[in-house]
Amino acid sequence: MDFSFTEEQKMIRKMAKDFAQKELVPVAARLDETSDYSILTNNLKKMAGLGLMGMNIPEEYGGSQVGSIAYSLAMTEIGKACASTAVTMSVTNMVNEVILEFGTEEQKRTYIPRLCSGEYVAGCFGLTESSAGSDPLGMKATAVRDGDGYVINGSKIFITSAEYGNIVIVWTVTNKEVKRDKGLSAFIVERGTPGYAVGKSEHKMGQKGSATNEISFTDCRVSAKNLLGKENDAYRIAMMELAGGRIGIGSLAVGIGLAAMEFATAYAKERVQFGEPIANFEAIQWMIADSFTELDAAQLLILRAAYLKEKGMPFRKEASMGKLYATEAACRACDKAVQILGGYGYVSEYPVERFYRDVRVTRLYEGTSEIQRLVIAKTILNEVGK
Repeated sequence: MDFSFTEEQKMIRKMAKDFAQKELVPVAARLDETSDYSILTNNLKKMAGLGLMGMNIPEEYGGSQVGSIAYSLAMTEIGKACASTAVTMSVTNMVNEVILEFGTEEQKRTYIPRLCSGEYVAGCFGLTESSAGSDPLGMKATAVRDGDGYVINGSKIFITSAEYGNIVIVWTVTNKEVKRDKGLSAFIVERGTPGYAVGKSEHKMGQKGSATNEISFTDCRVSAKNLLGKENDAYRIAMMELAGGRIGIGSLAVGIGLAAMEFATAYAKERVQFGEPIANFEAIQWMIADSFTELDAAQLLILRAAYLKEKGMPFRKEASMGKLYATEAACRACDKAVQILGGYGYVSEYPVERFYRDVRVTRLYEGTSEIQRLVIAKTILNEVGK
């Protein structure tokens, strides 16, 4: 078993780290405080120029096609610097991969190069509804065939990048007469299409630099050319891409956890109490040891899932394991970082307060920790005894 990275993977990780430290770290706090999305979109365009928005996309469509391992490494570095930027990167890569996997040649050549180049600053993933969160089969949004197109009605909530995203992949019910997983269809809808409206940005606990909005569709007509994949076959699309998205979010969480503990460790070496640095105290050392051990284990789990995906092997269970462990471990690490800083960990003068807020949502989006446990358990139950 070889745990070393290729020279290309090392180069990409360094490139992402250098960019993140130079461009993202200096503005991350201001982006969090002001929610000035122009800061975010400006950096997203720069990231597109570095190939970070289409990392699993072939060069013929404008992508960098460096593989899932390099993507995970880059995501962790971007996540260490700015979680709001990292989640936007994750979702846009997901949108590109969905279109690559299930889109027509016309759809691939229309949308993917624009997302990869930064002409389109972000893509959106429109699955969640108020009645369909952990259970996507509970969705109510509909698309009805009408002549040479479809008419979409309904709404989606918690949509990352909706305020400035250029396209959204939206899931709808197209056949109410069959089993719920056999009657869903997905469509690519461009921003500005009549009947497509973006609601106000949610006021969130963390990742405030990334817009999260409700989007609504009122008699929104799209061409049949906008159908992604086959009609009534979109549940499979969602389940397949969510597994890949969990690699991205797990990598992001590891990045936040590492940023928090690296800052806390440096602080502990300088903070003096009882006449010596608090890093000399066993209680602090154990927090540091436990957190870095868990984060290292989390990254190995994530990279295993990325390796399997890159090799074209089944990785759904492994992605859920990685996402579950990484997000839970990162939350524990950020909590310990706040504890190490004491009162200073609770004020915005120091970044661990932001890390603590930013990391919490990683246990919710792309499937809650509870959903990951269901996925893992069901897969194991199906495997055992065969």
